[in-house]
Amino acid sequence: MLYKRTHMCGELRLADEGKNVVLNGWVAKARSLGGLVFVDLRDKTGITQITFNEDVPAEVIEKAKTLRSEYCIGVKGVVRERSSKNPNLSTGDIEVFADDLMIYSVSDTPPIYIRDDDNVSDDLRLKYRYLDLRKNKMQRNLTMRHKVVKCARDYFDENGFTEVETPMLIKPTPEGARDYIVPSRVHNGSFYALPQSPQMFKQLLMVAGTDRYFQVVKCFRDEDLRADRQPEFTQIDLEMSFAGVDDVIEVQEGFIKKVMKEVKGIDVETPFRRITYAEAMERYGSDKPDTRFDIELKKLNDLFEGCGFEVFTKTLAEGGDIRGICVPGGAAQFSRKKIDKLVDEVKHYGAKGLVWIKNDGTAFTSSVSKFFSEDELTAVMDRFGGGSGDIVFIVSGTAKVTYDSLGFLRRRIAGLMGLLDDNQFNFLWVVDFPMFEQDEEGNIKAMHHPFTQPKLDELDKLDTDILGLRANAYDIVLNGVELGGGSVRIHDKDLQARMFRALGLTDEECQEKFGFLIEAFKYGAPPHAGLAYGLDRLVMLLLGEKSIREVIAFPKNQNAECPVCEAPAPAGEGQLEELGIELAAECE
Repeated sequence: MLYKRTHMCGELRLADEGKNVVLNGWVAKARSLGGLVFVDLRDKTGITQITFNEDVPAEVIEKAKTLRSEYCIGVKGVVRERSSKNPNLSTGDIEVFADDLMIYSVSDTPPIYIRDDDNVSDDLRLKYRYLDLRKNKMQRNLTMRHKVVKCARDYFDENGFTEVETPMLIKPTPEGARDYIVPSRVHNGSFYALPQSPQMFKQLLMVAGTDRYFQVVKCFRDEDLRADRQPEFTQIDLEMSFAGVDDVIEVQEGFIKKVMKEVKGIDVETPFRRITYAEAMERYGSDKPDTRFDIELKKLNDLFEGCGFEVFTKTLAEGGDIRGICVPGGAAQFSRKKIDKLVDEVKHYGAKGLVWIKNDGTAFTSSVSKFFSEDELTAVMDRFGGGSGDIVFIVSGTAKVTYDSLGFLRRRIAGLMGLLDDNQFNFLWVVDFPMFEQDEEGNIKAMHHPFTQPKLDELDKLDTDILGLRANAYDIVLNGVELGGGSVRIHDKDLQARMFRALGLTDEECQEKFGFLIEAFKYGAPPHAGLAYGLDRLVMLLLGEKSIREVIAFPKNQNAECPVCEAPAPAGEGQLEELGIELAAECE
């Protein structure tokens, strides 16, 4: 028998007093006091207290006495005002006096506590994710994700976009990360790739006349994991024909404005601030700057020319840079022990050390006091507009080292000083990215992807200053996290061929890797531009979570494993034989 539910547990209020209700859910807590049994009943909306007393039939209260944590039950009863209110519950003004009880299934003692403050290890949470998801916090997170997706579908539909599904089994193409490869049984020795993004297919949809496309789509990248990365993740992907940078940005700001209003109840002002990539790096040391606090980088090369500190003079002689940040009020907060920990952390970004200067109002203390006069230290502090109680941190090295180290350091310090407010939402656009960058071996590669349109008035730099060529590319950033990125695409086949040549690809390699897209561009490709959001990242930030695992129902762990179903797992010999695959270990 199944009780037909009339209400959700977390929805009942004092206005419902006197109503006959039917609730279904799980026992969060049960307390038996002889002839009185109290049960906290939980579903995805919250908790309601259920009371069984002497007014119910004896068999009902005896059954209620058997209830234990996580039993799945149904209850019929009447809503009454609660004599002792519980301010910690949204339903704390009421309770339901039960007159009937149905036990749908019993439960073993759960391996994890089903409460938001369980403090259990991530490994256990992910192994028993179906229990972890019963928590009110996790149900709230999944509901928020649903609302954001619904908002996206509604908004883009209202603005003339058509949702189109693109293939999951595609041809391997170079897009910056390793592909997940799927062997073909029909074509032994050939493989599909799972898409890192639908990039080329959405460009084909523009050639096909779809005009405005969007999709909520799974993407796959075989890369090292961290808090905002997973092997499989979800994008809100879109493309627009006959559109440029301003057109894409205008539409996307409308979407973000709608999401923030409908999902968070917050009115955000548009247009969002725009800064160039060059400005972002120079001021914040990052192409995804967190602007909730005012700590900014300053270049100090001129202050240290000809100084007696060999580390700095050597850096300048090798064409490197010296940059620093000033932390207002930080002198007292950063002890030598804390500074030493920061030194260890910036070494991960290539810094060989970290110079610091404290101003206590009467004198300077510094890790390099013996190399600099008080006038020289004063000049450094003055460059930042620093004063009493402030501390300056300085890094020297290549431009990349100083940017990366101080970009990390400014946000790390802001976190330690409590300057990162999760309820503050600073959206901005970073525009005018470089078209190309060099890898560690000195090879030229596309910073975004090879289909990004360069600034058309700078094409002469292809032959004279290739690293100085800028792209019509843009990222939307929120609180130090890249929410999405996009660009105007190349739609001219001749320009596309020039880009491929600049990347060192031969005509044969271009045809092998991108032949179907090049072919399509022969038949009237429209100008087009697009963008893709990281849905998981967006929801994570809206909820104030620190990891996208908290907004994905069944995420992978740090080893790219699914603890619930124990994937990946070995394939059977029969499967491998059908696919024409022999494992290397078996070949030896």
